[in-house]
Amino acid sequence: MLTQAVLTLLAAAAAVSATNLFVSDYGGNITTFALTANNGTYALDQTFQTTKCAPNPSWLTIDVNHGLLFCMNEGLTSVNGSLSSFTINHDGSLTHVKNETTVSGPVNGVIYGNAAGQRGIALAHYTGSEVSSWLLEGGGKFELNQNIPYTLTQPAANPARQDAPHPHEAILDPTGQYILVPDLGADVVRIFSWDSKSLDLKQLASLEVAPGSGPRHAAFWNPYAVTGAGSPTFFYLVSELASSVTSYAVTYLPNNGGLNFTQVFNSTTYGLLDLPEGNAPAEVHVSPDNRFLLISNRNNTSFHLPQPDGTVVPSDSIATFRLLEDGTLAWVQLWPSGGLFPRQFSIDGTGSLVAVGNQNSQNVAILSRDVSTGLIGEPVARMIVPGNTTCIMWDQVNANA
Repeated sequence: MLTQAVLTLLAAAAAVSATNLFVSDYGGNITTFALTANNGTYALDQTFQTTKCAPNPSWLTIDVNHGLLFCMNEGLTSVNGSLSSFTINHDGSLTHVKNETTVSGPVNGVIYGNAAGQRGIALAHYTGSEVSSWLLEGGGKFELNQNIPYTLTQPAANPARQDAPHPHEAILDPTGQYILVPDLGADVVRIFSWDSKSLDLKQLASLEVAPGSGPRHAAFWNPYAVTGAGSPTFFYLVSELASSVTSYAVTYLPNNGGLNFTQVFNSTTYGLLDLPEGNAPAEVHVSPDNRFLLISNRNNTSFHLPQPDGTVVPSDSIATFRLLEDGTLAWVQLWPSGGLFPRQFSIDGTGSLVAVGNQNSQNVAILSRDVSTGLIGEPVARMIVPGNTTCIMWDQVNANA
């Protein structure tokens, strides 16, 4: 029979849980924070920090199955950018493995290839106007495979922001066959297949979008969580310059020939509400329960949050839409992001917490979320970071351990 002391210890352990988050900032840091929950009360504490991705970390890509983290340094204060790799330790600390110079401006990356064989990572270079690919060699080691440069083929609709091609993201389609790269400067979404042995990227027909709209980030959705040809697939594209979200029905062309897109919906990222002048949406995600679409809005200051000391803090916003079976969206909510310029956010595996990186407020805000209704609620924790916040990711490696 268990003693009362043992039962008390077991109850205490069950009441306290912790998870790690990795946060990058333009000040040159990757920081690990431990988010601890104790009977409904949360604390966010720094446990580790490194500058091995300096000077300007812009994006973090986690290789969950291999326990690795890749960091893209945008190189805002240097001629070139760089790619760094780290092993993720059990306590959330990072061990640096390698750093290589890249073309300038890497702002996003995605791992692709054969899960049981050769794999690579593809990077989108905003200022460098390129897409690059790197071969992963195990243990965090990697080598350059390709640099694919781009130039504008026609005058830009928005010369101030579209002076050149600006690839802004690299994501996989749900089947893992294709890489898609929204190009903010060229008003296209570039689509690539790749050679199974060399992992060389091959460009296919692009998705052309409205001139001047500036596509930035995107997300796929399968209504029935089934992927592949013949299964309903939708693509949600957030365009920064137009402050819009556009959904497309996606069909797969035969013989690995690419994707076909049919527009089914378009709205501002404010849904039924009036769009503020200068609004600039950034990140987009489908919720883990596959029912909602979340989008961050920057440069709108739609909220003013009272503080305990009587001051008021301005805040930008997170928009929530319900995903409908025909690919359209139904408006749900606009909610404060907890600071200014929510450049990026991540949803935890349960869907009950949203970690927001508010770039210009130099903070991390952990927002509660009602899984059943999709409504975001009050922040449960906040933390200031040393520089402008660029990316925040949940530690899925140790969460799955």
